[in-house]
Amino acid sequence: MNPSSARPPLYLLGLIGRDIQGSVSPRLHEAQARRLGLRCSYALVDFAERGWDESRLPEVLTAMQTLGYAGCNVTHPYKQAIMPYLDSLSPEAEALGTVNTVVFKDGRRIGYNTDCSGFCGNFQHFLRGASTGQVLQVGAGGAGFAVAHGMLQLGTGSLWIYDRDTERSEALVARLAGQFGAARVSLCRNPEAALVKCDGLVQATPVGMLGHPGMPVDPQLLHPEQWLAEVIYVPLETELLLAAKARGCRTMNGGGMVVFQAAGAFEHFTGIKPDAQAMLEDFAELMK
Repeated sequence: MNPSSARPPLYLLGLIGRDIQGSVSPRLHEAQARRLGLRCSYALVDFAERGWDESRLPEVLTAMQTLGYAGCNVTHPYKQAIMPYLDSLSPEAEALGTVNTVVFKDGRRIGYNTDCSGFCGNFQHFLRGASTGQVLQVGAGGAGFAVAHGMLQLGTGSLWIYDRDTERSEALVARLAGQFGAARVSLCRNPEAALVKCDGLVQATPVGMLGHPGMPVDPQLLHPEQWLAEVIYVPLETELLLAAKARGCRTMNGGGMVVFQAAGAFEHFTGIKPDAQAMLEDFAELMK
């Protein structure tokens, strides 16, 4: 066979989770592969749709390996449940205690986490140069740990954590203090008072997403020198984000985090750094 006529490599990928039919991951990965001259087939393994429970995780991983998958993404509610079935973890996955990307290589299953790096990539792209001396984060569940971890990695000097569930915020503060030092992270009991003193606000609660209307803080407390980093991407512009824009604040929606998460996973799967700007443009088209 003429080597020049050989077909480009095929990457079999998938997403493991529940109720994931609305995921944009297949189209993001497949579009990026086409741009790079690769072939990619990305399947949704929706446990809810198939009537499966967590006990099927090991056989799904085994089936993917047998079929020659390059890897898979993992989402709610299996980011921790999948960990016992992996052979090793990246340092970031170990630090965060969750996995959202699994690579199959040389008969091994390697767990990675691109949640934190996805948030950081989004922040550096849309809020580059923003002051991070003192930051308030509302929301300590779900993506809260990865986002807070990201802010501290970005150099935040003092990170205040607030959650209506005090036990949850206390647990997050304790975990972060163990990794970054108690001087850089504190429990916040009065977000309104803290917000006035902060350079920016990280919104990591479900408040504002589709089906959960409202705002977790009073936007009248924001001023033009501050920024808002939102993790919600459905809708792309939450009530709080629109209010922050109206107050003159720099803002960042949660869509970029999805893109940079996917970009990191794509690089783990293929060994090729994708075009993040092109992925941002693809995402914008998908969300119209």
